[in-house]
Amino acid sequence: MTFDTHTIGQHNAPLIGVAPLMRRAFAGEDLSPVGQTLLERAQAYPNDAHAYMDFSTVLQLTGNRDDALAVQAEAIMLQPRYTIAARRDPGLTLLVLMGPGDLMANTPVEFLVENSDVTLELLYLRADEDFPEEVPEHDVMLVAVAESEASQVLLKRLMEYTSGWPRPVINRPEQIRMLSRDGACAALRGAPGVEMPVSIRTGLGALNAIASGALPVETLLPDGGFPMIVRPLGSHAGTNLQKIDTPAALGKYLKEVEGPQFYVSRFVDYRSDDGMFRKYRVALIEGQPFICHYAISKHWMIHYLNAGMTESAQKRDEEAAAMASFDQGFAQRHKAALHAINQRMGLPYLGIDCAEMPNGELLIFEVDNAMIVHAMDPEEMFPYKIPAMQKVFKAFRDLLERSRA
Repeated sequence: MTFDTHTIGQHNAPLIGVAPLMRRAFAGEDLSPVGQTLLERAQAYPNDAHAYMDFSTVLQLTGNRDDALAVQAEAIMLQPRYTIAARRDPGLTLLVLMGPGDLMANTPVEFLVENSDVTLELLYLRADEDFPEEVPEHDVMLVAVAESEASQVLLKRLMEYTSGWPRPVINRPEQIRMLSRDGACAALRGAPGVEMPVSIRTGLGALNAIASGALPVETLLPDGGFPMIVRPLGSHAGTNLQKIDTPAALGKYLKEVEGPQFYVSRFVDYRSDDGMFRKYRVALIEGQPFICHYAISKHWMIHYLNAGMTESAQKRDEEAAAMASFDQGFAQRHKAALHAINQRMGLPYLGIDCAEMPNGELLIFEVDNAMIVHAMDPEEMFPYKIPAMQKVFKAFRDLLERSRA
């Protein structure tokens, strides 16, 4: 979708949406002029919910999360429903149940149907407000709300709301609720071919006792001790996620990082023989795996954007090879594990961040319904990604079609 500052400055202009704005930010474009235009429009037309919602997205993309969420709340109060029209002749309408929050709070469905024949009806619901008795006409409905401590109440209410829904429902809220770190770990315990360290939710008292030496770490982690991974409850994208090697280091961490509750698990060294760490992002669509990215880094905590993929042709060549051989290689090696994950999680659309262990098992970092899956990487540098991502998007579109049938 293209847009200019003249168009978006007009009252009641169509919603731009997350995907076009993020695409521009991803390409390094300064979104300040767009944000300024949207702000002026919102000030001139205080009931223009599209201006508020798009401005909220710009604020998130420019790192102003708190302001963004405040503006988003204003938008939702003005209007809970937002339509993103199909880019081609409309073939299907997908109703998407959303919750308030940042860009990781919901399945980023816009990227999955970008430039397609799918019309999106985005409906924002809040746990503390009545749900609508009437919703937009649609063929299929997707529950997009991601699991988090904040969303558990909303997901619980959605269980009753979506029970007996007259249209097909993708990703039931009762299954999404299982995606907490400890919930996913419990669901996948003992699954064939799966390695997932026990994830424990604990408070400051136990951690301080371990840091002081009053409590052995093994009393908290039944499958190991130091080094361990610690992160505050509700943190994502590696925020305050640290590998802790000693009780003293844990004590230092607890002085620096706020949080009444934390997730802890044993650290797994998944380095390859060359000393590098490798992480796959896989979309599991009706049980079939699709590779979305493959990152290579010297550091155990891998994020694609900081793995140096743009700086290394050698890494890109390896990723291209991993994508080309995925169906015959990775998907076959881990067929039993992927089947078990699909069966136990019970979600037609799911994202998995994972790595291959030297012993052949699949190390699971996270399973989530809201991992970003996109085709924003520059085609001249990543020519192999477009075909791989088109397979993902086609599989998602086929899921919608089969669900409707």
